Amino acid sequence: MIYLITGGERSGKSSYAQNLALELSATPMYVATARKWDGDFQKRIDRHQSERDENWTNIEEEKNLSQINFKGRVAVVDCVTLWLTNFFVDTKNDVELSLELAKAEIEKLALIEDTTIIIITNEIGMGVHAETHIGRKFVELQGWVNQFIAKKADKVTFMVSGLPMQVK
Repeated sequence: MIYLITGGERSGKSSYAQNLALELSATPMYVATARKWDGDFQKRIDRHQSERDENWTNIEEEKNLSQINFKGRVAVVDCVTLWLTNFFVDTKNDVELSLELAKAEIEKLALIEDTTIIIITNEIGMGVHAETHIGRKFVELQGWVNQFIAKKADKVTFMVSGLPMQVK
């Protein structure tokens, strides 16, 4: 089962996803996809970690989500935007290659049986128009990957001001 939780920045996606995971399992898994780019980002990571108690299994994986043993588990993957950033940076901003690599990972996740994966993503295309060419390329990449995951997902929830709207 794949859930996709999408919405704008600070729309309540992470809280919703974590609460859903706790409803489905007493011992969920949390998969963080972020790279520690700087001190501010480390503070953000620390804040997110402080929101989870000892019942959570925390895993850090920047790109190869399919290498994680999800079998029989409920997991939150947070988040697609940071995960895609890792592909985008590592491929030197190659949209096509990043898209291919991300789709291949999602295809593998969709094949895992006896698991629930709750994927968090951002609707960055609904925000401010990217100022740079590279920024606009990334927004397009994010939109295409979001569409791909939404098609694969069993359920899709759009978060607006902390309120969940069921889309699929």
